[in-house]
Amino acid sequence: MTKKNSILHLEPEDKKMVNSIAWRMMVGSSSYQYEKMQALSFLYAMTPAIKRYYKDDKERRIAAYKRHWELWNTTPQVAGIVAGLAASMEREAAKNPDYDVSSINTLKVSLMGPLAGIGDSFFWGSLKIIATGIGVSFALQGNILGPILYFLVYNIPASLARHLLPILGFNLGNSFMEKMNKAGIMPFLTKCCNIIGIMMIGAMTCSMVTLKIPFVYEIQGATINVQEIIDSILPNALPMGLTLLCFWMLRKKNVSPTILIVLLIVVSIALHAVGIL
Repeated sequence: MTKKNSILHLEPEDKKMVNSIAWRMMVGSSSYQYEKMQALSFLYAMTPAIKRYYKDDKERRIAAYKRHWELWNTTPQVAGIVAGLAASMEREAAKNPDYDVSSINTLKVSLMGPLAGIGDSFFWGSLKIIATGIGVSFALQGNILGPILYFLVYNIPASLARHLLPILGFNLGNSFMEKMNKAGIMPFLTKCCNIIGIMMIGAMTCSMVTLKIPFVYEIQGATINVQEIIDSILPNALPMGLTLLCFWMLRKKNVSPTILIVLLIVVSIALHAVGIL
C-alpha cells in the first residue's frame, strides 16, 4: 500500500486542520460540566473545521457552533475518531446545501456510548492497571524506573490514540459518506442512530438520576416500603418522572438549565429536611 492510499494519509490542506482537532481534543474532560458534560471540549475541537468549511457563511457557521454545543461524553482517549468523522461530515454539509445536518449529532450520540465502553475497558480497566503494576514493582525496589515506566506504558498508547484516531475518523468519514449516499441508506442510518441515541438517554436516566422515597409503614406487624412497591410496579419510575418533568420545563416553560439545577438543589434539600426524600 502506498503512502497516499494509506488510511492515515492526509492531504496537505487537511493535515493542519485535523492535527489542530487532535491537539484540541486533548482538553478532554477539563471543561466538564453537568449540563452538557464534555460538549464544550468537543465544540472547541471542532472550531478549526467549522471556520474552514463555513468561512464565508456566517449563519451556517453559527448553526454549526450551536450544533456541536450539545450533550457529549465519552472516554477522552478515543473521542478523536468521532471528531474526525464529524469534521468530514461538516465538509460534506458545506458542499451540499440539502445535506441533513441532524445526522451529524445523531451519529455522535450513537457512537459515544459504545466508544466509552471500549475506551474505559481498555485505557482505564486494563492499560492503567498494567502500567500501575509495572511501575509499582520497580518503585517498591526503590528504582526510579517505577514512575517513568508507569508514565510511558500508559501515555504512549493513549497519546497515539489521541493523535491517530482523528485522522482515521476523518478518512473513514469521507469514504463512509460516499458509500452511504450512493447506496441511498443514509436516512435509514440516521433513523437507527436516533433510536440508539434515545435508548442511551433512557439508560443514562436509570443510571445517573436517583430519586427514592424513604417512607416505611408498619401496619399490624407488617412493614410496607413505599419505594419497593413503586419499583415492583415500574422500576425507576421516579427517576424517569423527574427526567420528563425537567425536559418539560426546559422545552415548554423555557426554564434555563442553570435555574433548573438550582431549583432541583433547593427542592431536594427542602424535601429531605421534612423527611420526604
